[in-house]
Amino acid sequence: MNMIKTDILIIGAGPTGLFTVFEAGLLKLKCHLIDALPQPGGQCSEIYPKKPIYDIPAFPEVLAGDLVSNLMKQIEPFQPGFTLGERAQTIEKLEDDTFIVTTNKGTKHHAPVVAIAGGLGSFEPRKPPITGIANYEDNGVEYIIRDPELYRDKDVIIAGGGDSALDWSIFLTDVAKSVTLVHRRNEFRGALDSVEKVQELKNEGKIELITPADVVDVIGEGNVKGVSIKRGAEVFNKACDHFIPLFGLAPKLGPIADWGLEIEKNAIVVNNSLDYQTNIPGIYAIGDVNTYPGKLKLILCGFHEATLMCQSAYQRIFPEKRYVMKYTTVGGVEGFDGTKKEAPKAVVKAIT
Repeated sequence: MNMIKTDILIIGAGPTGLFTVFEAGLLKLKCHLIDALPQPGGQCSEIYPKKPIYDIPAFPEVLAGDLVSNLMKQIEPFQPGFTLGERAQTIEKLEDDTFIVTTNKGTKHHAPVVAIAGGLGSFEPRKPPITGIANYEDNGVEYIIRDPELYRDKDVIIAGGGDSALDWSIFLTDVAKSVTLVHRRNEFRGALDSVEKVQELKNEGKIELITPADVVDVIGEGNVKGVSIKRGAEVFNKACDHFIPLFGLAPKLGPIADWGLEIEKNAIVVNNSLDYQTNIPGIYAIGDVNTYPGKLKLILCGFHEATLMCQSAYQRIFPEKRYVMKYTTVGGVEGFDGTKKEAPKAVVKAIT
């Protein structure tokens, strides 16, 4: 397998990881990103793409998914590489003080600088307390919907009461043969228009709604054939091809916790007065994954940390060079793809 080589290896492709590509690009440093999720954007793409964010400078309101799209457009000229759907598993420091990071699928990456921008960590689905449910995972039980076509003309039962459960129930009515939504309460905690849409689809007979109720068992030999549902004192079985419990994702540091980094309350301790470097020189932690006195878990702060980290990374990679910062208003932005953005030059013209 070929080794992926880059200047800065970024673990985590959320907003902070993505913006790092831009700041590194201004310094002519190439970036490659690893993320366990199947697409860039982290929580913004996976958990709440349609939720508005109100504290991004110059955006009075921006949908999380649109913020990710804008970041991807902003970094496009710097041609980042991506290893998606794979988790950073192990790290090895070589004699020349560079690092090799290997994923859970065996993909190897080599870089002089590693920036951990893993948000709150790698997200693990919250699983319902159903005995033996692990036996059905990928055989009819899914915790994250990656490809809606998997459910084409199938009978689907979704459990949950948040935005994800509501949104996918609505979406799959046009894909699946039947959609049933089970929730332990009568009230839903999602966006009002989603709740109203589910009510409308229920009235039209396109969604079966079972509340207040819990799925208490999975039925089937090898593959899912149905589930047992408990509503009040009543327990009944309902046939299905897929059972999708959507109870959100729980953050965990995952394998990074075993890398010898200083950890405090599930976050990585960094030097906040200088460059967000960890206790291992050459490994930085930026964004929600790090902690230091006065830390605020805001996207805005992650952008700031990424900017300072890139300056330090440049000095580590080129210790003999002195970088003189130029404002983009003055120097413009020159992409690795040959593109150049710069402010129009003032025209000098004599007045006669």
